[in-house]
Amino acid sequence: MLDALARQHERLNIALETIPPHMWRNQYHPDLSPIGWHYAHCHFIEAVWLRERVLGLDAHSTHDWHDLYFPEWSPKWRRGGRLPAGESLLAWGRDCQARHRDWLATEPDIRRHPLLDDGYLVGFLAQHHAMHLETLAQVLWFARLREPNAGASVSHRPTLHSPTAGAWVEWDATSTTVGTTDVLAFDNEQGVHTVALAPFAIRRDPVTNAEWTAFIEDHGYSRDELWSDEGRAWRDTHAIQAPLGWRESGAGMGLQVLPEDTIQRQPDAPVVGISQFEAEAFARWAIARLPHEHEWEHACREGALQGTGRVWEWCANPFAPYPGFRPFPYHEYSAPWFDGQHYVLRGGSDWSDPLLKRPSMRNFFTPEKRHVFAGLRLARTLEP
Repeated sequence: MLDALARQHERLNIALETIPPHMWRNQYHPDLSPIGWHYAHCHFIEAVWLRERVLGLDAHSTHDWHDLYFPEWSPKWRRGGRLPAGESLLAWGRDCQARHRDWLATEPDIRRHPLLDDGYLVGFLAQHHAMHLETLAQVLWFARLREPNAGASVSHRPTLHSPTAGAWVEWDATSTTVGTTDVLAFDNEQGVHTVALAPFAIRRDPVTNAEWTAFIEDHGYSRDELWSDEGRAWRDTHAIQAPLGWRESGAGMGLQVLPEDTIQRQPDAPVVGISQFEAEAFARWAIARLPHEHEWEHACREGALQGTGRVWEWCANPFAPYPGFRPFPYHEYSAPWFDGQHYVLRGGSDWSDPLLKRPSMRNFFTPEKRHVFAGLRLARTLEP
């Protein structure tokens, strides 16, 4: 796992080096911290775990950073102005990386510590950094959306497809196992257990841009009967009319503004940039529903799903602990969010590291979030 951590270190360095320093302190969206904060937070978390928790060093070594890099201690809007200046941030990060990897490779007290058993802590840190790198891509997405030419449109008329035309896979009532015993998985994935599934069907592929265009052209965003009360209030408050990053033209699909580039929207690519409210409305329009995460995991493990890992896929159920849940040493990762307000997403996105793309991986956000590279896959309940 040390190689995996080194790879995330290099990805962090490349990300910061390729982004102009004047952007490091900017907050481009209220839900997202500045670019420089994400870079620094990753190294701070390493320092806390290795220096304080494992080596038992006095907290003085990281104390000056606590009220900036612990998320619960520092409001997002205050973070940018308190970051170290320019190249000193990158130099500090590189110094932390070299020091921490050297300790992990050579320091006997670290290698004997229970948190290092089976590579747990190193694996956790590598995955933690991978998630923040995906968040950096989300920050860049909003930075690009502010560019004056990001909304230019092109003329292109795709061939629209019926949202029910894709292949479906059906299951009779069954029992299945979900969860994992992989020590490198997060605490909310742990605990293999059996669940009962009623008869259901699930689409092989995620919903596409062309299918979403058909939803828009059928006035899906203005048909109140498709929306939950909460979703309708959110839609009206924010004047939502299309997925995040869509720019329309009178002649067709227009452009898709993405973190790296602005491209002509591909009709058969998975739709991305939607909230769970939008996903639910589309599913009702398609005379379908969102899958429960257990249905999704069962279908994934059975090899029935195509296109996984392109977009995070909204599920119908709130994020909740598995039976016998035991928080890992980083208690704040999962436990505070079992609040009935966060919903599960599965699968990973084009911006997710392979470390995070596994059948048991559970992402979670509140239903109004659109910045998480999310799409959807349809499901249906079948008669017994």
